[in-house]
Amino acid sequence: MSSKEHRRSPRRKVDETVLVSDVMTEEVAGRIGNLSEGGMLLMASVPLTEDALYQFRFRLPGEAGDIEVGAHLLWFDRASSPGQSWAGFRFISLSDAHRDRLHNWVGAPGAHYD
Repeated sequence: MSSKEHRRSPRRKVDETVLVSDVMTEEVAGRIGNLSEGGMLLMASVPLTEDALYQFRFRLPGEAGDIEVGAHLLWFDRASSPGQSWAGFRFISLSDAHRDRLHNWVGAPGAHYD
């Protein structure tokens, strides 16, 4: 079975650089690798705490206005670049308006999926 079969929703590849900021520290935490309505793959550029909760802010390509999400770190693994890691997050809080925007962006025509 492929990992795709275990996912609840499709993960759209993010071809542009989408920076993710930690709302609490106002620091850039990394950039998005792929994104779904329920979570994201983050190329983290800051140290992360295992099983922690985070509040993130980012802007979708071609969209106006930021999206804020509460996210739970499910896993992370060191990347080949020093000081970076791949991290899988599940969204645990998201306003209805932001969820709708994310849903529309993920399902937009021409999107590519992981």
